[in-house]
Amino acid sequence: MFKRTLLMTALSAAVIGSAANADTLSLKVLGQPAGSGLIAQNKERPFFENFAEHSGLEATVQYIPVDVAGIPDTDGLRILNSGLFDIVSLRGPQVSRDEPSVLGMDLIGLNTSFETGRDNVMAFYDYVDSRLQSRFNAKLLGVWPAGPQVIFCNKDISGLEDLRGLRVRVGDQSAANFIGQLGATGISMPFGDVQQALSRGVVDCGITGPASANAGGWPEATTTVLPIALQLAINGYAINLDTWNRLDETQQSQLETAIAELSDDIWSYSEALYEDAMRCNAGESPCEFGNQYALTEVAVSDADLAAVTAAVEEVSLPLWATQCNNVAADCEATWRETVGAQLGL
Repeated sequence: MFKRTLLMTALSAAVIGSAANADTLSLKVLGQPAGSGLIAQNKERPFFENFAEHSGLEATVQYIPVDVAGIPDTDGLRILNSGLFDIVSLRGPQVSRDEPSVLGMDLIGLNTSFETGRDNVMAFYDYVDSRLQSRFNAKLLGVWPAGPQVIFCNKDISGLEDLRGLRVRVGDQSAANFIGQLGATGISMPFGDVQQALSRGVVDCGITGPASANAGGWPEATTTVLPIALQLAINGYAINLDTWNRLDETQQSQLETAIAELSDDIWSYSEALYEDAMRCNAGESPCEFGNQYALTEVAVSDADLAAVTAAVEEVSLPLWATQCNNVAADCEATWRETVGAQLGL
């Protein structure tokens, strides 16, 4: 009788434990590269490593930076589609190769400030979400900017014209098209490889945000920064639809709210990081978040500003629209009805 009682107690405990585990979500999250900067270190990683606290969901999370996982950052949407990870921190410029509509939120010359950038991004958000759902079995949960993308060079330059003949690391096709129009060669490569490429002269310049450049040591291999904002480098979070559909309505609401709050926090943090990193890279104070270097900061000319602004209609929009329309017939039309309508295009 005693043994039977012990056995029944053990079985009951196992059943209760299984029920408890069934109520606890288990999520695998693929994050931004570990070395990409303070947004990943100070916002994204802490959020997911303390996910239950931030979301109110009973959940355990395995958070792995994309480079630590050994996965190319261009494969974010494919990883979501495969179900290998439940949530992916998408690197917008990189995954736009698989889904061109993503780039419609951040064409060269489109987002010249954080404020206008957010308006443009949100105008096209629902369309991008619909594309991810239909093509990659993924739902977009939130978007945020890595920050204004500027130009770092290991050669002395005074403006955009001096890029002619140079090799420039770019983040996406829109940037490559714009650089090509300037007579330079756009070269795509993972962020983690750029510092060494600049050091060895494989590329002459690179485009990224000042905070990311600071975190990645780019100023150690460059001499000059041209602080003209080409893009905001829009990234975001998406969840595999199979995972999403396993959540009940309350859980879905909690998750959406939590990711929206994280994204809002990053929008504000990104702006603060940009201003601080520009000072740090030029050796100015206060330098609160990064390392101090001594880059020469080139004054942005009116001609260069005009060239970037004009790039939307003259370069980035026409070339992107052709690419996007090839995979979605309504892509350009939807962009013009949303973002374009706000801009009067």
